[in-house]
Amino acid sequence: MLELKGIAASPGIAIGKAFFLDKEDFAIKRYTVPKAGIKQEFSRLDAALRDSRKELNELREKMVRSIGLKNARIFEAHLLLLGDPIFIDKIRRTIKASRCNVEAAVWEATEEITDSFLRSKDQFLQERAADIHDVGRRILHKLLGREREILADLKEETIVVAADLAPSDTAQMRREKVIAFVTDMGGRTSHTAIMARSLEIPAVVGLKDITQKADPGDIIVVDGNTGTVLVNPGEDVLLRYKQDREKFIEISTGLSQLREQPAITVDGHRVSLMANIEVPEEVGSALQYGAEGIGLYRTEFLFLNRNDLPDEEEQFEAYRNVARLMDPRPLTIRTLDLGGDKFLSQLNLSQEINPSLGFRGIRLCLELADIFRVQLRAILRASAFGNLKIMYPLISGMDELRRANRILDSVREELSSQGVEFNRGLEVGVMIEVPSAVMIADLLAKEAKFFSIGTNDLIQYALGIDRVNEKIAYLYEPLHPAVLRLVQRVIAGGHNAGIKVSMCGEMAGDPFFVPLLVGMGLDEFSMGPFSIPAVKQVINNTKLSEAKIIAEKAMNFSTAGEVESFLKAAVLGVGASAP
Repeated sequence: MLELKGIAASPGIAIGKAFFLDKEDFAIKRYTVPKAGIKQEFSRLDAALRDSRKELNELREKMVRSIGLKNARIFEAHLLLLGDPIFIDKIRRTIKASRCNVEAAVWEATEEITDSFLRSKDQFLQERAADIHDVGRRILHKLLGREREILADLKEETIVVAADLAPSDTAQMRREKVIAFVTDMGGRTSHTAIMARSLEIPAVVGLKDITQKADPGDIIVVDGNTGTVLVNPGEDVLLRYKQDREKFIEISTGLSQLREQPAITVDGHRVSLMANIEVPEEVGSALQYGAEGIGLYRTEFLFLNRNDLPDEEEQFEAYRNVARLMDPRPLTIRTLDLGGDKFLSQLNLSQEINPSLGFRGIRLCLELADIFRVQLRAILRASAFGNLKIMYPLISGMDELRRANRILDSVREELSSQGVEFNRGLEVGVMIEVPSAVMIADLLAKEAKFFSIGTNDLIQYALGIDRVNEKIAYLYEPLHPAVLRLVQRVIAGGHNAGIKVSMCGEMAGDPFFVPLLVGMGLDEFSMGPFSIPAVKQVINNTKLSEAKIIAEKAMNFSTAGEVESFLKAAVLGVGASAP
């Protein structure tokens, strides 16, 4: 058995045979053409480009009909590449200079550009490598007269294995036959991950070399909850995952009945459950799983995976559409949170030794005020169509909050003078993600309307670890006593000032932490839509009075391991005793 770890891109468990998409060896032969034949090679290239454009336009229309215009826009990038002068001129120059056949020139240009993108430290360019690769192979299929393997042709349930899945692949697949995706490349914001979540298909991406370590027909287990992929597991492991899959389906089906029920403890304490989303298409999933609103709308996706910046109108349309769909439920929009592990190649920002500690979040927005103002204008305009709130990321001190608010006030005045409608009572809150913000929570609470604790970064900064560094992953401990005291301090600081405190990090979506956080007084949990029913079930079976005792006792332990053992005993009824 081979076990691989990747990025959990879409939840669920799937077991099936591996189907390798487009793994065939093109075996492109390079040969010299006579000087008089160069013109014919150019003509063949033009015909292949024309046929590829036609095919992509047909796929785009199909996707518009099946899953909406927004996802169909992904094909626009591929259509642009088919006319990209750098890409096409490179192919033409190679044909002319080397007098080689067009297939060889296309292959060489595709491989060279793809490799250079993959070597880049820019996440945008890394994820665009798959687009270049897909376009190049599409052209080659036309030149060679081959029919591409398409997912629409699958006759049995399969798990698709690929270096990466292009939008054109997912557009053609038969959803009832493709039960999971696993890919070498990709991140949580890659096309593959977004499509998998939209279609609610388990997916693990960023596995690096699964296409090299597995073979067609292998039995594969995909655990989209943990990012684990098993190749050819033994019968005992297979049986365990089959049981886990059945449990997952059973729980998911049973929990769906909770959708219309509120989250109320046994003794009548009301808790709000919100959803985190990255793209507008996830609103349907949020509503399906019973979200009372959107606690975190990550707006970075509008800026990533493209060659330009979204203008005010594009942003306004995106925010307004989500606001309308959620109305009257609240929609909390986090302003642009780029930097760290999310790069924006359009800005040509210099590389940083410690990007997570550098030019990111609100710091970037305050420095690039023109971009920030455009986003704020779009959000304010959209606030006329729903119950919107604004949230600033990575606030570390009062000065940042005040500077951001001064820009917001300036934008408000500008819109007012132009007669543009917006919600003048729109609430503005801050994300608490760094220890300095925790220590002055009482001060921030005087000028913020709400707090949202971003535990992913807060744990990273508090414990001084890189949360994506495998060598020190064991140090990433949500139950570290220091982390619990930071969370407790934020909640107390917010409540003392009369404002609500939410949590939108991964801790909020883990049912195991629910009694502890409820006992601490957390007002609102915001999580991936799929996690809402399970968290709601725990809340509905918890007594606030008992949760408070659990929280109080948990604060007396010295290590994360001791806290975990105590919670297992208190919540699950196994193991250790209280101090």
